[in-house]
Amino acid sequence: MKKYASVLLAAFVLTTGLFTAEAAPADSGLSLSCASCLLMEKETGAILLEENSHEKLEPASVTKIMTLLLVMEAVDSGRISLDDPVAVSAYAAGMGGSQVYLKEGEQMPVSEMIKCVTVVSGNDCSVALAEHLAGSEGAFVAQMNQRAQELGMADTTFLNCTGLPAQGHVTSAHDIALMSRELILNHPKIRDYTTIWMDSIRDGAFGLTNTNRLVRFYQGTTGLKTGYTSSAQYCMSATAERDGMELIAVVMRSPTVGQRFEDAKALLDYGFANYSLVPVYPEAPLAPVDVLLGVQAQVQPQLERDCRLLVRKGEEGQVGTRLSMAEDVEAPVERGQILGRLEVYVGEELRDTVPILAPEPVERLSIPGIFGRMLSKLLMAG
Repeated sequence: MKKYASVLLAAFVLTTGLFTAEAAPADSGLSLSCASCLLMEKETGAILLEENSHEKLEPASVTKIMTLLLVMEAVDSGRISLDDPVAVSAYAAGMGGSQVYLKEGEQMPVSEMIKCVTVVSGNDCSVALAEHLAGSEGAFVAQMNQRAQELGMADTTFLNCTGLPAQGHVTSAHDIALMSRELILNHPKIRDYTTIWMDSIRDGAFGLTNTNRLVRFYQGTTGLKTGYTSSAQYCMSATAERDGMELIAVVMRSPTVGQRFEDAKALLDYGFANYSLVPVYPEAPLAPVDVLLGVQAQVQPQLERDCRLLVRKGEEGQVGTRLSMAEDVEAPVERGQILGRLEVYVGEELRDTVPILAPEPVERLSIPGIFGRMLSKLLMAG
């Protein structure tokens, strides 16, 4: 690995050279039945394969990924608890379609509602959760669309929280991948539900079997959500993890349920066969940086984050780093102050830049402190 040191300028621009393959299935040799698809790596967000990925299509119950995202954000922020009882309104109980036949006035914990949404795509539970969080489905849908905008989902308009047919309720494979990534990356507890194959509710009186066959039949499956209506046809966002790399495969408008799963498996197989995540570290431990006029003589720099680089299989041996560090820094030093950077290359191509920071502040010496330090040095020299 290559390494060099240089004096750090007062400021520098951090660049990230994340590659995006963006090959079409035809270029990859895959034969898919779906009208639109996209394959994404979770950690980096890199797009590995796509075709017609921005075409606006009906998502059916894949819509519920956004419903689940808002619910998990509320749970993880402490706004609601998994044990909170959710009361069922007449409106929620009358949703129809995929359901667990909730009755008006019935109560079920948030955790059981989430399980019903992820495993059997319960429309009634989706609406009950929406009402619990926002007061009404309409208010919740407004939050869904706001969150979609924040995630950059420019192809998306939600009109309900279930995916039941509604004119103008559309999204794209690209946008589904974005919300899927947000859910699995930042709310990993959703796996507790999306990996269930069979379970039950109401003390075992009502059985549940996952609509996602991959949970049972595809190695490493972690989720995520299927969807079907006669107009949307068969859709899904499939997630799976192998060797520490998690992929998101989105397929839309597959003509049959079997072809939907075959399309998803083909995309995932392609990703696992052709890409890997490589952990990257500096060649040697980071040396302390001298602090001029500081109450501490040195500060120990740290990488801002762990670095794992997505590479094509066979490129692992081409990964190298270049280290750029300040020789010294003048106090005061702030917590999080940039002291250098680690550039990560594949061959000569820059793929990532990781800032190197001061993990703690260092105050500046007072004038008496400066004279005291000088006197101490003189005495020691004598």
